[in-house]
Amino acid sequence: MTIISIAVIGITAVLLASQFKTVKAEYSLILVAGAGLVIGLYGISRLEAVAETFRRVQSYINIDSVYLETLMKMVGIAYIAEFASGICRDAGYGALGGQIEIFGKLSILAVSMPILLALMETVQEFLS
Repeated sequence: MTIISIAVIGITAVLLASQFKTVKAEYSLILVAGAGLVIGLYGISRLEAVAETFRRVQSYINIDSVYLETLMKMVGIAYIAEFASGICRDAGYGALGGQIEIFGKLSILAVSMPILLALMETVQEFLS
């Protein structure tokens, strides 16, 4: 699916949701969330190409797979947190969306700690 198809799905969902908002606000929220889910699933299907590229890069530079797996986890956490936060903000629950974003950032920080420690150990070896 191309970006044009995804844009058409998004714009159509927003136009329909704006029409439903005056009649039944909950229908518009369900419609936008459904369109977001469809777009998100298509985005996930694109991640296989990114993962394959990471595998090829790993074979070229002989880097430990833990680093690339951690990078993929960080990207996944960021996308999921942003998606969930956007849905909450669209529903009128901005504070909850903000909390999801904070938790996502803390999760990324927690996942990245082993890489930071490995970097510090490498720097310490060079300085010793």
